[in-house]
Amino acid sequence: MAYQYAFYVYILSSRSRNLYTGFTTNIEVRVVQHREKMNQKAHTARYNIHRLVYFERYQYVNRAIARETEIKSWTRAKKVALIEKVNPTWEDLAANW
Repeated sequence: MAYQYAFYVYILSSRSRNLYTGFTTNIEVRVVQHREKMNQKAHTARYNIHRLVYFERYQYVNRAIARETEIKSWTRAKKVALIEKVNPTWEDLAANW
């Protein structure tokens, strides 16, 4: 059986809805790193951006990186529409992790 790779594109939000789009191979670990503000100088730490409001899983790294690049180029309104399509209440999808 072939090993299945997993790559994630995700969007985090603060309570005031500042957004951050990122890419990772381990979404659970990455969300914890954001929550614990492991990089104090990072944008996410400064603005308390640590609530997972959207993510997509990919098997191939090139597709995940292309998607992250695409989403990062979007307007805020388009990102908000993407989030609200699958998570209209902006729940923290990783609240129980």
